[in-house]
Amino acid sequence: MKRVAVLGMPNTGKSTLFNRLTGAGAHVGNWPGVTVDLLSAKLLLGDAMVEVVDLPGFYNLHGFSEDEQVVRRFLETQPVNLLLVVLNSCQLDRQLALPLQLKELGVPMVILLNMTDEAGRLGIRIDAGKLEAALGGPVRALSAKFGQGLVEVKDVLTQQLREHPKLSQAKPAAFDQDVRIEQELDALVSASVASPIHLPPSATDKLDRVLLHPWLGLPIFFLMMFLLFQAIYGLGSPLQDAMSWLLDHIKTDAVEPFTAAWPAALRSLAVDGLFDGIGTVLTFLPIIAVFFMLMAIIEDSGYLARAAFLTDALMSRLGLDGRAFVMQLMGFGCNVPAIMGTRIMRSSGLRALTMLIIPFSLCSARLQVMVFVIAAVFSPRMAPVALFTLYLTSFVAAFLTAFLFRKRYHSHEPLLLELPPYRLPTWRFLGVESWRAVKQFLAGAGGFIVVGVLLVWFMTHFPFDAAPAGPDTLAGGLAELMRPIFAPLGIDALLSIALLFGFVAKEIVIGALAVIYGVGPDQLSGVLTARLDWVQAYSFLIFTLIYTPCLSTVAAIRSESKSWRLALLATAWPLTLAWAASFLFYQAARALT
Repeated sequence: MKRVAVLGMPNTGKSTLFNRLTGAGAHVGNWPGVTVDLLSAKLLLGDAMVEVVDLPGFYNLHGFSEDEQVVRRFLETQPVNLLLVVLNSCQLDRQLALPLQLKELGVPMVILLNMTDEAGRLGIRIDAGKLEAALGGPVRALSAKFGQGLVEVKDVLTQQLREHPKLSQAKPAAFDQDVRIEQELDALVSASVASPIHLPPSATDKLDRVLLHPWLGLPIFFLMMFLLFQAIYGLGSPLQDAMSWLLDHIKTDAVEPFTAAWPAALRSLAVDGLFDGIGTVLTFLPIIAVFFMLMAIIEDSGYLARAAFLTDALMSRLGLDGRAFVMQLMGFGCNVPAIMGTRIMRSSGLRALTMLIIPFSLCSARLQVMVFVIAAVFSPRMAPVALFTLYLTSFVAAFLTAFLFRKRYHSHEPLLLELPPYRLPTWRFLGVESWRAVKQFLAGAGGFIVVGVLLVWFMTHFPFDAAPAGPDTLAGGLAELMRPIFAPLGIDALLSIALLFGFVAKEIVIGALAVIYGVGPDQLSGVLTARLDWVQAYSFLIFTLIYTPCLSTVAAIRSESKSWRLALLATAWPLTLAWAASFLFYQAARALT
C-alpha cells in the first residue's frame, strides 16, 4: 500500500487537514504538541488505496524533544511514497527551513500553504512558482479550516503518487546541512514572500492587551472558566433531563414488560443491573458533548496557549512551566492523552512532575460523578459554584503535589512558546469535536461500564436469598470492612463500594450507585438527596476528585515514563491526599455547622 506522511510545525493546521482528507478523528487543537502519537487512516486517491500518517508537530529534524525524535525515527526507518508538508502561510520566514531540511531526505514532497485566507488579510503575497522551483515539489494553497483548496490537494496527491509509485527511504546523510540550509532559507524568503514592512494592528494584538494584562490576565481566565461551568449547566442540564426522561420511558414501556416473564434473578440482572447502571451513565452524554464543545472553543481559539503564558511565572515556582498547566487543562477531557502530551518536554524531570499532577485534573469521567451528585444535593444557584470550587481544588492538589516533589523531579528547561493568532472555530469543527468525545467515551469506557455494573450487581445480590445491598451480601460485608476507613470522611458504606470500583474506571461510579441502590437515573437523584447532606456529598466529591487515577491513566504513566516507581507514586500519593483532604473538610465542616 502507498504511504503519505503528513508533516509540519505546530499550529499549521496539520491535523485539521488530516481530518479533512481522511474523515478520521484525529484530535485538533490550537496548541503545540496536541498530536502526540502516530495517527493513520486509509484514503482512496484515484485508483489506489493510500495510508496517510499524521506525524507529531515538530520544528526541525535536529531537535531533542520526544516528538522531534519520533518524527526523525519514523523518517529514518519507514519508507514512504510522499511527504505532505503543511506550512502556515503567515509565517513562511520561519517555516520554510523545515521543507528545506526535508528536501535533503530525497523523498518526493508536496508543500501546502495553509491559512492563505489569513495571509491575504495581512497583505502577504507568496510566489508559489518560485517556491516550487526552489523546493523541487508542487506547492498548493488552501484553508484546511474551511475546506478551501481541498479538491486541488487531492488531485495533486493523486498525480504525485502516480509519478512516484515506489516507496522511498530517507537519506541518512540529510541531517548535517544546517549552515547551508540557513543561507538558502534567507535567499528563498526574499525571493518568494512579500510582506508589508509594518503589519496592520490585528484583533489578536488588541485582545492580548487585555487578556494578557499582567494584573487582569489571570482573573479574566478564571472568570472565563467559571462562565464555562455556568454554560455547562445551562446547556447540558435540560439535555440530561431529556435523556433521563427518554430512558425512563424505555424502561417502563419496553424493558420491564419484555422481561416480566423472566426468572427474578435474571430480570433483576437485566433491569436493575445492566439497564439502570448503563442508562444512568448514558444520561451524561449530553453533558460530555457540551463540555467538549465549549473546551474546543477555548482550545482552538488560541486562548489555551495564553493560559500557559499567564501561568508560567506561578508554575516555575513549583518546578514546572506553563506547558504543565495547559497539559492539566487538557486532562479535563481525559488524563491519558494529556499524559502523552508531555512528550513535548525535553527534560525528564519536568515530564515526570507534570505526569504526577495531571491525574488531579477533573476529567470527563469524574465530571459525570460531580454533575450528578451536585445536581441531586445542591440548589441550582449553588451547583455551578460547587463545581467551580472542585475545579479549584484540583488545581490546589496539583500545585501542592508539584511543590512537594519539585526537588525530586527538578528541571531547568526554559519555556519557548508561540502564541497563535485568535481564531473562531467553525460549527463543523465543534460538532466533530463533540461527536469525537462522545464516541471516544463510549468506545473507551463501554467495556469497563458493562463489566463494572455486572460485578456490582453480583456483589450486591449474592447470596440471592439476601436483601439486595444488605449486610449479608458480599458488598455489605466488604462495606463493613471499609467502614473504619471511610466513616471519618462522612462516606457511608455503600458509597465506599462505588469508590472501590472507581479504581478501575471512574465512569463506573455512577452506574455502580444505580445498581447498589437498585434504582434508575430519576430515582437515584432522590435517593442521594435523602441519604446525603451537602457536607457528606462534598466530602465524597473531594475524595472522588483526588483519589487514585483510573488504571488506564496509571498504565499511560508507566508507559511514558518507563518507571514503575513513578506509576506507583501516582497511585499511592493521590489516595493518601484524598483521604486527608476529605477528612479535614468533613471534620471542619461538622465542627462549624
